[in-house]
Amino acid sequence: MCGGGNVYMDRQQALDLLKEHISNQNLIRHNMAVGFIMQALAKKFGESQDDWELAGMLHDLDWEKTKDDFSNHTKVTKEILEKTDLKPEIINAIYVHNWVHKIPPETLLEKTLYCVEELSGIITAVALIQPDKKLASVSVDSVLKKFKSKSFAAGVNREIIMLCKEYISLELPELVAIALGAMTAHAEEIGL
Repeated sequence: MCGGGNVYMDRQQALDLLKEHISNQNLIRHNMAVGFIMQALAKKFGESQDDWELAGMLHDLDWEKTKDDFSNHTKVTKEILEKTDLKPEIINAIYVHNWVHKIPPETLLEKTLYCVEELSGIITAVALIQPDKKLASVSVDSVLKKFKSKSFAAGVNREIIMLCKEYISLELPELVAIALGAMTAHAEEIGL
C-alpha cells in the first residue's frame, strides 16, 4: 500500500482496510455514513471531497479493538494508518476526533470530523424507528425533535455536535440537512 511520489490511499483501499479491521457490518456502515457526510461537507466548503471522505470512512477503524478502553480509541487507528500512505492531515483529524484525548481540533477538516461524527448515529437511530426503517422516511425536523430528547440515542454526544456553529459556522438544522441528504443519497450502501 505504501508507494512513492504522490500516490495516496484511495476509497477502495480504505474500504479494504475497514473490512480488514472491522467485522461488525453496522460499524462499517457507520464509518461509510460518516464518510458520505464528510464528502458532502467538503463539497460545501470547497475542500477535497476524496480526502474528507477517507477521514470519515476510517475514523473508527480501531473501534472493535478499543471499545472497552476509550482512551486508546484513535491511538490504535493512528498506528495502523501511519503504516499506510494516507495523508498525515487525515490521520491527525481522525486521531483528534476522540474528545477523550482533549486535543482541540484546529484545521477545518479536524473541526468538521470532530462535530459531525456523532451526528450519523442519531440520524441512523431516527431511521430505525421509522415503520420502514429507511432514511427516506426521515426529515430534518424529525432528527431535530429527537436531538432534543436526551434519552433518545443517549450514547450520542450532543455537546460535540452542537460545536458546529462555533467550529464550522453551520447552524444545527443546516448541518442535519446536509448530513441527512448525504446519507439518504447513499442509503443502499449504508443499509438504510
